[in-house]
Amino acid sequence: MNQIELRALAKINLGLDVLGRRENGYHDVRMVMQSIHLYDEVMIEKTRSPEITVASNLKFLPTGENNIAYKAAQLLREEFQIEDGIKITLKKHIPVAAGLAGGSSNAAAVLFGMNRMFHLGLSQKELMERGVSLGADVPYCIMRGTVLAEGIGEKLSVLPAMPKCTVLIAKPPVSVSTRVVYEALDAKEIVHHPDIDGIIEGLEENDLKKVASSMGNVLEEVTIPMHPVIEQIKQEMMDAGALNAMMSGSGPTVFGLFESRAAALRAQRQIREKSLTRQVYVTNIHSVRRNRDAD
Repeated sequence: MNQIELRALAKINLGLDVLGRRENGYHDVRMVMQSIHLYDEVMIEKTRSPEITVASNLKFLPTGENNIAYKAAQLLREEFQIEDGIKITLKKHIPVAAGLAGGSSNAAAVLFGMNRMFHLGLSQKELMERGVSLGADVPYCIMRGTVLAEGIGEKLSVLPAMPKCTVLIAKPPVSVSTRVVYEALDAKEIVHHPDIDGIIEGLEENDLKKVASSMGNVLEEVTIPMHPVIEQIKQEMMDAGALNAMMSGSGPTVFGLFESRAAALRAQRQIREKSLTRQVYVTNIHSVRRNRDAD
């Protein structure tokens, strides 16, 4: 095998709660993560030249040692003394710096792909153990599906599959720094915590409406006052018939859950017509068959 092509899936947070801050600066969280069918295309090729190269369709994306996909390739090359060069081509569709784990998913795809290409024999758990050194979301992006994340996001427990529904993703044209958001959260008292247990109960009962009504993201208290367009997009989705709409991660992306694809398409049209953002995508939930190593 001289090359492999993979889909690196985006994630949304059905629930995101912050329980406290550790002395090392990391935060203890409790989140319900869900992968969706919005993805980057990742191609990995062996090359004769002994270096790692990264190419992307986005000119502003770093392609050197600061790129997390580059770091993933370097990690496995050094550990297993791989002599072949590696070329990674990223065709990005997931909005960048959007709370959708696009970079982490790219790194996960590189770990998974190189494990196959070079017959390294690493289990999913072993890949996840290596992934956490690259970023807290990388282990989840290897695992995918519907998952409870605890600790700093690295303690993962499989949950019952999310009921089928249509997902609308809208990323407004603003930039959000995850570090700034968490620092602002540290400076205030968290009064309202999301109902993570309610989401889990909804999943166990296969009740989409219960999952949606229990959704919450504590970081909205920080990010929405910085960028009111997030609240406007949420309201457009709700007015169009979303069961609920919420910011994913530290933002600024908003997602809405819809029973009706037609309603999601209507919301997409309205958001574009009101010039809230042009990055609006209709997609759906990605479920994982747990008896298989990967998709």
